[in-house]
Amino acid sequence: MTDKQLQSQIIAALEVVDPGTFDAAAEAERRVEFLARYLRDTGAKGLVLGISGGVDSTVAGRLCQLACERVRESGGEARFVAVRLPYRVQKDEEDAAAAVEFIAPDVLETIDIGPATDELWDQILASATPVTDARDDYHKGNVKARLRMTAQYAVAGARGMLVVGTDQAAEAAVGFFTKHGDGAADVTPLFGLPKRRVREVGVHLGTPEALVNKVPTADLESDKPMLPDEEALGVRYDVVDDYLEGKEVPAEDEATIVGWYRRTAHKRALPVTPDGYLGRR
Repeated sequence: MTDKQLQSQIIAALEVVDPGTFDAAAEAERRVEFLARYLRDTGAKGLVLGISGGVDSTVAGRLCQLACERVRESGGEARFVAVRLPYRVQKDEEDAAAAVEFIAPDVLETIDIGPATDELWDQILASATPVTDARDDYHKGNVKARLRMTAQYAVAGARGMLVVGTDQAAEAAVGFFTKHGDGAADVTPLFGLPKRRVREVGVHLGTPEALVNKVPTADLESDKPMLPDEEALGVRYDVVDDYLEGKEVPAEDEATIVGWYRRTAHKRALPVTPDGYLGRR
């Protein structure tokens, strides 16, 4: 397979929107309608999403609120629950508060994952096979992400709702999400949108400029607070977006993107099965 064929394969697999016909207003409408129709078809009572203060959760949250309002306008019953999930005190608290104000959710919940994370981590460190390598804080960061999703599913389950994910094309391509953490969800309204297109949809929706242009960060590692995604990945999102839109990118960046895509394939797949891996003999 040539490099160009692999690029085309990745673009198709991630359902990347056509940059030549992209229209932010049309995409916003299509994704609101997707959420509203899915709520009607499933009979779910609403949507639940964790709001971090980043552009992805802010845009997804506003789409969710608009979808729930649309369902109610047509005689249905749906509410959007925005969930704040800080680990103790969030470093970018002002951004998260601004995101909630813009989204204007039907319901706002705040759940501090700090106590549960620390208690679980202390027990892991005290176990017979403790985590001892230099990436301790990285592993604890994944615990935070998974506990956040546990909380969202608990909220959704108690209310008969669906959990929303914020996965978009750029993060999906390089696997920049936690497996069974923020990568777990029932619906992903941003799927197929490169990072720049998420921002454009955000601008169309009226998202505050500071949130649209905020430096993306997962902020999971306590010893590296607010570490920019692009620093952790070794490639800029603008370059990932270019690659996903079929453009040529520097060879070194292409190798980085493809390397991440291949190494993180397990995150985008169902669990491995005997027949799937070995086949029938």
